[in-house]
Amino acid sequence: MKKVKVGIIGFGTVGTGVVTCLMENGALIKSRTNIDLILHKIADIDIERNRGINIDRSLLTKDANALINEVDIVVELVGGTTFAKDIVLKALSAGKSVVTANKALLANHGNEIFAAAEKYHADIYYEASVAGGIPIIKTIREGLAANNFDKIYGILNGTCNYILTQMSYNNHSFEDALKKAQDLGYAESDPSLDIDGYDTAHKAAILASLAFGDWINLSSVYVEGIRNISLDDIVYAKELGYSIKLLGIAKKVGNDIQVRVHPAMIPNGATMASINDVYNGIYIEGKPIGGTLFYGRGAGMAATSSAVVADIIDVARNLNSSSSLRLPAFTSQKHYDKFTQMADILSRYYIKINVTDEPGVIAKISTILGEENISISSMLQKEVSEIFKPVPIVIVTHSTFEKNMISALSRIQKLSIVHEKINLIRIEDI
Repeated sequence: MKKVKVGIIGFGTVGTGVVTCLMENGALIKSRTNIDLILHKIADIDIERNRGINIDRSLLTKDANALINEVDIVVELVGGTTFAKDIVLKALSAGKSVVTANKALLANHGNEIFAAAEKYHADIYYEASVAGGIPIIKTIREGLAANNFDKIYGILNGTCNYILTQMSYNNHSFEDALKKAQDLGYAESDPSLDIDGYDTAHKAAILASLAFGDWINLSSVYVEGIRNISLDDIVYAKELGYSIKLLGIAKKVGNDIQVRVHPAMIPNGATMASINDVYNGIYIEGKPIGGTLFYGRGAGMAATSSAVVADIIDVARNLNSSSSLRLPAFTSQKHYDKFTQMADILSRYYIKINVTDEPGVIAKISTILGEENISISSMLQKEVSEIFKPVPIVIVTHSTFEKNMISALSRIQKLSIVHEKINLIRIEDI
């Protein structure tokens, strides 16, 4: 029976989950794989804190560099893009296979890291970097490897999905829903990485890169978060038959691709609309498979550690059969012509405009939309009882170019009848 030494760098929440899983399920893994995973060392800057598990203290060290030299598989769980990058590159250059959950590291430095893996003939696996317990990386790289991908829609951030669920089902304001998420530990004290869309962008860039065969630079991804979504938007969306979700979108139109992150209205009849709370969901459409949906917990100790240990098992199998790089970390083979900029995407739009209630308001707005070649699909106008209070007008458009919509809204915003910033939400007919 092959013995494989595993070293973990980073003994935080996920690291604790990985250690727990290896300790509790080690015998099960051994029976299934005929490989004995030996937890050899755990490195962290704090080796005194109680993690709530009983562990041989001789396994603990502060010396991550020494750990690399002693093990067969290095598991990087420190996060960030500086020390983590140094550790990963050092491990790969030593010929050691690496498992990581670090989405930011891969989204920002994937090309460099994958080149190092190839150069030194070492594996790097990263299932836990996207959607936690959902095996979506393995699915795209292996299970759906025969497919030409057309669309990927992902609800990839549990914090944002929880906030939008609370707004939709419990009528919480954005601020109240965010505070509840923070109280429950779903959101950080500084939640900007989540609610401004950047966590989702990291994951969307990784999925798009795998699907379309060219590593997508994070700077190319359009990113918009959920800060501007109001309870009114949630209510109006329901009236129109939609739910609002923060989506990571990777789409091929013709032979061009687009990658973007933003709130989107999706039909209530779509399965993705029913994915709520902290859960993640990913819809993939390709040829010949058609449409397929994946659902599960996207974060947390249990879900993430499950994905990390699954990667450890895969890497150990490769080492056991002397087949490192059996599955290259990333194969650069571009499957599209060009990258579509945000201004050139075609979409339907929801816009909410707070206006002075006086004759001719709708005519002024409609004229500008018409001049920008934007056709109105439907309109809602709400009565407000208080005198002089702005009246909300909600417009849903037919498909139009983003640049036309932005130009129109810029002109409408300057009208004296318009109060507050116009809110725009794109519509995706999943």
